[in-house]
Amino acid sequence: MPKLKTHRGAAKRFKKTGSGKIQRSHAFHSHILTKKSPGRKAALAGETEVSKANKKTVERMIPYL
Repeated sequence: MPKLKTHRGAAKRFKKTGSGKIQRSHAFHSHILTKKSPGRKAALAGETEVSKANKKTVERMIPYL
């Protein structure tokens, strides 16, 4: 059986926690930040867990991460 290839784009966007959860960063935090409130920007700066609907797809793209 050949080795699986890691999706390089996905490897740069996701990371696994110690407990095995997959973390992702929020969208809408790269530009046009002047109209966004400080609280909203602070919330977007953090990371969040990948949704249950997308978890299987992401795990398939990053098998060795």
